[in-house]
Amino acid sequence: MLRFLGEYYLFDCGEGTQRQMRLAGINFMRIDHIFITHLHADHFIGLGGLIQSMDFLERDRPLFIHGPKGIDDTVHTLLSAGTFVLDHFEVKVNEVSEGVFLEGKQFTVSCFPTVHTNSSIGFCFEEKPHRKFLKPKALALGIPEGPLFSKLQDGFSVEVKGRKFSPDDVLSTPITGRKVVYTGDTKAFEKLADIAKNADVLIHDSTFSHADIENTNEALHSTTKQAAEIAKKANVKQLFLTHISQRYTEPKLLEEEAREIFSESYVAEDFMKVKVEKHW
Repeated sequence: MLRFLGEYYLFDCGEGTQRQMRLAGINFMRIDHIFITHLHADHFIGLGGLIQSMDFLERDRPLFIHGPKGIDDTVHTLLSAGTFVLDHFEVKVNEVSEGVFLEGKQFTVSCFPTVHTNSSIGFCFEEKPHRKFLKPKALALGIPEGPLFSKLQDGFSVEVKGRKFSPDDVLSTPITGRKVVYTGDTKAFEKLADIAKNADVLIHDSTFSHADIENTNEALHSTTKQAAEIAKKANVKQLFLTHISQRYTEPKLLEEEAREIFSESYVAEDFMKVKVEKHW
């Protein structure tokens, strides 16, 4: 779950998602967008119950579900099972493949192919760049404080005593925003280092210990050290290891493996919260 400017964005929805959100104190009625990485049941089977609960609580606005080819049929199959009928709101399904597919005033969400199933994808959530308003410079140029400042910050040119000023005259160079990359299930692949370049957070499949690397080819998953190598090449700030196989009873040992390569590696745990600091 990603929270950005008071809005919630859910990435994958496996069995028990609704229960975990209740235990975490998250109001799932506030979710407008759900992103599904691929069509293995552990990544989407919680959708049916979640949508039914939203309907029982009389949700009154659309829910958008974004996912790979086949997600439309999958969602409609879930919703047609049994005797349940959706009464109060509309579920809008968006099949995506690569590139930016969702844009808000201050963010974009893009997707990229991963190496797991024929249509599996990962997601990149990016805050748009920001330009600081340089108040001392504006005052030095003779622009009076007040409404004209707001117009310049909103991207409009202004005129003062016959002189025209553009936003470029009083705004800093663009500062990149925060960036979070989520791979879903995937075998490690080199292109991901470019996709995740300079990300604040990389959430990467780490199903196996590196000692079990021979299992990755057939299963199409990654090892701890493979994920750490990508994090290092991409120059990310933090790496979170997910989708840990149940065969490993001491996940912290996997964390130590990854830290041999990338020191800011962490095994994700239930109810873990991570604050991504602003860039400005």
